[in-house]
Amino acid sequence: MKRFLLLLVVFVSLSAFAQTDSVKVAAGGNAIKFGYLSYEAAFKAMPDYAVAQKNIADLRAKYDAETKRVEEEFNKKYEDFLEGQREFPESILRKRLNELKDMLAKNIAFKEESLRLLANAEKEILEPLHKHLASLLKIIGEDRGYSFIINTDNNACPFINASQGEDINGIVKTTLQSK
Repeated sequence: MKRFLLLLVVFVSLSAFAQTDSVKVAAGGNAIKFGYLSYEAAFKAMPDYAVAQKNIADLRAKYDAETKRVEEEFNKKYEDFLEGQREFPESILRKRLNELKDMLAKNIAFKEESLRLLANAEKEILEPLHKHLASLLKIIGEDRGYSFIINTDNNACPFINASQGEDINGIVKTTLQSK
């Protein structure tokens, strides 16, 4: 019973404290200051972004070229199989058919693996850029006294009161270009 009364007193005290804090914020006593930006636009404005995209495109082109090569090799073997299937003895026919099935399975596995490897490579290539942008946003936020920075991409925040928040797109782009 004593614990219950103690908890009740603590809860009432905290509730009263929270109400006075919210009144101060509403009255402008400790107004929250924040920044907002398009993270995607800032990310694409990074000087290293174009280099990263070129590296990803080069890697993708290499995988695409290998995929095309193995597809052409499979198609050639398949055409040879179709041309000679009437003349092959049963054992050779089964052997060639199994070879085609194995090639097809390996080609499919290669395509799936290459997609996975490309996704991992893209993540690895872009990760340092994300970290750099996050550290830059932290510095800007601390320097300007923001409580937080909002990402406005994908209509995540349909309304922002400009008198309480600050658009930092220009600040971020200028800082990125100067470094």
